[in-house]
Amino acid sequence: MKTREEIAQALAAAGYIADGELATAISLMQLLRRPLLLEGEAGVGKTEVAKALAAVHDTELIRLQCYEGLDQSAALYEWNYQRQLLSIQAHRGEDADAIEDQIFSEKYLLERPLLAAIRRSKPPVLLIDEIDRADDEFEAFLLELLSDFQVSIPELGTISAITIPHVVLTSNGTRELSDALRRRCLYHYVDYPDVGRETRIIMARISGAGASLSLQIARMVEGIRKEELRKVPGVAETLDWAAALVGIGVRDLQETPETVHETLMCLLKTHEDKSRMTREVTERILGKVA
Repeated sequence: MKTREEIAQALAAAGYIADGELATAISLMQLLRRPLLLEGEAGVGKTEVAKALAAVHDTELIRLQCYEGLDQSAALYEWNYQRQLLSIQAHRGEDADAIEDQIFSEKYLLERPLLAAIRRSKPPVLLIDEIDRADDEFEAFLLELLSDFQVSIPELGTISAITIPHVVLTSNGTRELSDALRRRCLYHYVDYPDVGRETRIIMARISGAGASLSLQIARMVEGIRKEELRKVPGVAETLDWAAALVGIGVRDLQETPETVHETLMCLLKTHEDKSRMTREVTERILGKVA
């Protein structure tokens, strides 16, 4: 894949409908072999980009889910302590240095996502998901990997990448990322799709969703997103709702207003939002859906 048109077509074949800017970002990511930082609200489809890339390249997706307190042992590697203890007991009485050299060898090393990603013979897609949930210290640790694609293990030394993985980082913007991390990445902001693109997404992902119904659903969701909600529904919620409507036989939203309102539980995730979406509000939004 080289041009953004080729990339957009390949992603569409994998079930991801990308806009022109995202296709351009992926094109430059591959040309420059740089990590791609995708920022945006939860649910807009950032993680799906990495999944689609793995499908397009027919390669492994290695995912590191970030969280507060994430450290190197969970992200990079750790030693198989149980096997090491058994080996020490089995070789009790032998030379201590020889035992140490043995138990701190590849045989006892447990790969975690970051180490696994740089040791694959075929470049995988490395997804570092929700990097903004990790601590500043872990973010700083990532810099060596993202700059030189190598990591340091005290007992083994520096391990350089066999192949350069396709790296995608996602952020929901819950905290500001460091300038050092941003400089090492290409950047793209992923927004909620417009009606036309969301219609195409529904048609591509939900079997049985025709063009007319998909367009109605996309327009309805667009109207709901404009309401003052605590949790704005993302693309995943749109697909859940579309699947529910198709599953119960809805073919036209205008003909089934009661069903439309009752199934909004697929989109609304808090009691506060469900209270705001009264039947009157649903009817008002539905009245604008052709």
